[in-house]
Amino acid sequence: MLFRAVFAALPAALLLSGCMYTAVPDPSLSSRDAEFLAVVPKYDVDNNFKRYLVEDPTGEPPGTIIVDTKDKFLYLVQPGRKAIRYGVAVGNEASGWTGTATVGRMAEWPHWMPPADMLERWPHLKPTAAAGGLEGGPDNPLGSRALYLYQGNKDTLYRIHGTNEPEKIGQNVSSGCIRMTDIDAIDLYNRVKIGTKVIVR
Repeated sequence: MLFRAVFAALPAALLLSGCMYTAVPDPSLSSRDAEFLAVVPKYDVDNNFKRYLVEDPTGEPPGTIIVDTKDKFLYLVQPGRKAIRYGVAVGNEASGWTGTATVGRMAEWPHWMPPADMLERWPHLKPTAAAGGLEGGPDNPLGSRALYLYQGNKDTLYRIHGTNEPEKIGQNVSSGCIRMTDIDAIDLYNRVKIGTKVIVR
């Protein structure tokens, strides 16, 4: 039985070592982060979608965020032809968005207001909107952090944000936003700034 378990683990280990993936440690957490994350649903994301330092496949300058909507990865380009790769969930086929933007705003445990198009599709959210939206916290669909994507001075209404549905990472499920696990959203948030270039393709 032990032999089988070790043998089954070998392909994943060889894949990671062969591709020169290096696990990236979790970021430091504030007391509020620790309190909220303690009650967020737990889910063991597939190894392929965990946070790794990898060879940069994008060719973009360091500091750029690239979202690969086909393979469900977000890359933050690092110096030395490296990138931090995160697993993400992206928009479904009807709601997917691609383009170039910049981070125009950043928020920790952000407030959420359902946008008008979402209220048309899901009328059950109208009471939430009528109440002024949802305060930040473990029940908020924007999760731990949000990066608001702008084109010029205009908010695109698309976000890179955490999620209270970590089991959806690696899928086409959102209304166009880029979802990350909450811990990955905190890690990315700590590494970027207002004005960071974002390419979604």
